[in-house]
Amino acid sequence: MRYLLGVLLLVFGISCDRQSQPEGVLSEGQMVEVLIDIQLTEGKVSALPVSYDSSQVLYNLLEKEIFINHGVSDSVFTQSMLYYLEDAGKMDQIYARVIDSLVVLESNPSTGKEENF
Repeated sequence: MRYLLGVLLLVFGISCDRQSQPEGVLSEGQMVEVLIDIQLTEGKVSALPVSYDSSQVLYNLLEKEIFINHGVSDSVFTQSMLYYLEDAGKMDQIYARVIDSLVVLESNPSTGKEENF
């Protein structure tokens, strides 16, 4: 009976450990960095005095540049977003870090994160 209980606990413990991050998903830190750049880019593009269609074209180009700068493909980013959206708590933590970073950037714009168009 003890042997069976031990095996069941081992199997249960191993199955619970499957919460690990799947391959091909960005780490939380990488997601934070990419999302910071995406939020900054969205803000800059939305402030430009151009038509909505033009701003969308510009945003798509700049978004591709963000992915290149971070060494991430758009499919990996999308897969990562879907993964983190499955766990609302984890996504809240990621966006809390993004917001904190944006607040710091706003209060100290000389940190070098600003991009010029």
